[in-house]
Amino acid sequence: MNFRRYMMVTAVLALASIAVAQADDVSMASGNVHFSTPPNWVGIMQIDGDPEVRVFQVPDPSPSANDTLARVSVTVKQMANLQDFNDYVGGAVAKAKNLKNYTPGSSKSGDENSFVYTASESGTPYTYVERYWFRGGHAIQLRCARPSSSQAGQAWAMSFDKGCSNLAATLNT
Repeated sequence: MNFRRYMMVTAVLALASIAVAQADDVSMASGNVHFSTPPNWVGIMQIDGDPEVRVFQVPDPSPSANDTLARVSVTVKQMANLQDFNDYVGGAVAKAKNLKNYTPGSSKSGDENSFVYTASESGTPYTYVERYWFRGGHAIQLRCARPSSSQAGQAWAMSFDKGCSNLAATLNT
């Protein structure tokens, strides 16, 4: 293999490894927010600044995954006080209510800052769970979105929901 071709192959492999970087330990807001994700969640987006955002794809092994994207996002935004936090949550809930086919669900956590609903994305019904915390001058939003049904079956959906709940428990401490 000539040097030029070797360098091209090396560059492509390096880019591929970056594109599918595995998520594990994550630190946000200058270390004020820390959590871990399951090793099979793939980091697909990162925005630094205010707000700071991390998005993870949760692999769906079924053929229906070709048309859907199961994902979990954590957003951290600086907030001056509790009133600003309440306004932030209210704005996010209002945005959700404007989604196509929005239908509220019931939160199993009993937390007033936890919201469950379904809505459509590109004609596909999705189930959303959003949780919010105000800590250390930061609003923290956890948003879990998965297709309401997947060919991967109920076991996959339960695994997704469990991963989301485990992440919420970590963020709640």
